[in-house]
Amino acid sequence: MRTNSLQSKDIAHQIHPATNLRRHERVGPIVIDRGSGIYVYDDEGREYIEGLAGLWSVGVGFGEKRLVEAATRQMAKLPYYHIFAHKTHEPSTLLAEKLVSMSPANLKHVFFTSSGGEANDSAIKFVWYYNNALGRTDKKKFIARQGAYHGITIAAGSLTGLQANQRGFDLPLPFAKHLTCPHYYRFGLPGESEEAFTERLAKELEDLILSEGPDTVAAFIGEPLMGAGGVIVPPVNYWQRIQEVCRKYDVLVIADEVINGFGRLGTLFGCDTFGIRPDILVCSKQITSSYQPLAAVLISDEMYQAMADQSDRLGTFGHGYTASAHPVATAVALENLAIIEERNLVANAAEVGAHLHAGLSRFADHPLVGEVRGRGLIAAVELVADKATKARFDPVGKVGLKFFDRAHQHGLIIRNVGDSIAICPPMIITAAQVDELLKRFKATLDDITDWVNAGMPEA
Repeated sequence: MRTNSLQSKDIAHQIHPATNLRRHERVGPIVIDRGSGIYVYDDEGREYIEGLAGLWSVGVGFGEKRLVEAATRQMAKLPYYHIFAHKTHEPSTLLAEKLVSMSPANLKHVFFTSSGGEANDSAIKFVWYYNNALGRTDKKKFIARQGAYHGITIAAGSLTGLQANQRGFDLPLPFAKHLTCPHYYRFGLPGESEEAFTERLAKELEDLILSEGPDTVAAFIGEPLMGAGGVIVPPVNYWQRIQEVCRKYDVLVIADEVINGFGRLGTLFGCDTFGIRPDILVCSKQITSSYQPLAAVLISDEMYQAMADQSDRLGTFGHGYTASAHPVATAVALENLAIIEERNLVANAAEVGAHLHAGLSRFADHPLVGEVRGRGLIAAVELVADKATKARFDPVGKVGLKFFDRAHQHGLIIRNVGDSIAICPPMIITAAQVDELLKRFKATLDDITDWVNAGMPEA
C-alpha cells in the first residue's frame, strides 16, 4: 500500500463505525468510487452487487439523477434554514403532510432528525415529556428486545440489544429493559410450537411490566421485523399479543421502521405487514434512499396534544437540532418517495422478493445452512456448525466474517451478523439481477464450505 494513497490516509486519520479498528489498520479499506443502480465500483474498477443497499437503505439504487437534481434545485433556492421559532419552509412542510398521509391512520404529527438513532433518542424524550405532562412522573422505563437495533446514542444505544454496541460504553442505562429475542429457530424450546413460543414471550412481557410496576413502564419499542440483529421475522401472532399486553397496562407501542419502512418488506410499512397500530413510528434510511441524512418521528394526536399543552405551560418545547427538517434532505425525500410510488417499488419488493426467497430456499438443505428467513427484499441465511443441533460456530462470527470477506472476491457485498448472512438489495433489483446475486452467493458459499471442511485455517 502506497504511503500517500487514499487507503493509507484513511488508516491514518479516519475512525470507522462498527469496525475492529486494529483489523482495519491491517487489512485497509476498499475504496468505493461510484455507484449505478444495484452496483457499486471500487477505485480499481471492480464491480460489486450492493447486496445490502448500502446500510439497508438505498431503495432506489445508486446514481438516481432525479434525486441529484432535487438536491441541486433546493441547494440553489434555499440550501439551509431551520424551523425553530415559528419558521418553516416548503419541502419539510410538504414532507410532513406526505408522511402523515402514508402512515398508520392515528399518526398525525412529524418531527424530523438526521438519523434513526437521533429519532429514537427523540422518541424517548417525547415519551418522558408526554408522561410528565400527564403527571405520570415515574412512568419512564422502556422495554426492548435482545438482538434489537435502535441506534447508538447513549439513550437509543441503551434500547439496542446487541452487546457489540454496548460493551465498553457503560450501556445500557437502567431505564432500558430487555426481553427474549423473538427468534423461534434460535430460542424456541425443544418441542415448543411457534404459537406457544409467542405466548411465552407475551407472558414474559407481562411479567416484566408487573415486576417493574405498570406505573413505571412507559413504552415498548420494536422493529416489526428485526434488521441488524439478523433479519428476525416475528413468530405467529407475536405483534398481536405484544400489543394486547401493552394496551392492558397503558404502555405505548413504538414501531422502529428505520429499516422496514417505505416498501422493504413488500408493504409500505412493517406495521402493515404485521398489523401494528403504533403510538409512535420512527423511520429513516429509505426515506431519502440515504442520499441525504434524514429521519422522522411520527406521533399520535393524543401524544401531541399533551405535549403541546406542556410546552404552553413551560413556555417552549425545548428540543430540536440544527439540521431538523433540513430543506435539502426533505426535498430529496419528497422526490425519493415519488420515485418509489411511480415505479411501484413496494410491489417490486414483494414480487422480486418472493423470487429472492425462492432462490435462497434452495440452500436450505446445505450442510452449513441452519435457517433461511426474511420477508420482501430482506433476507438472511444463518450458517451453523451442526445442522441437526443448530450448534453455532466457535467463536461466533468467524465464519460470517470470512463469508463477508470472500464475497468481495465474487463481486458481492453483504453483511454478516455473527454467522447470519444478511441480504437487502436496492428495491429496484430485477429477477434477473437476483439470479446473478444468487450465483455470486453460491460461489461464496462453496468457498466457505471448502474452508470450513479444511478446518478453518487462519491463512
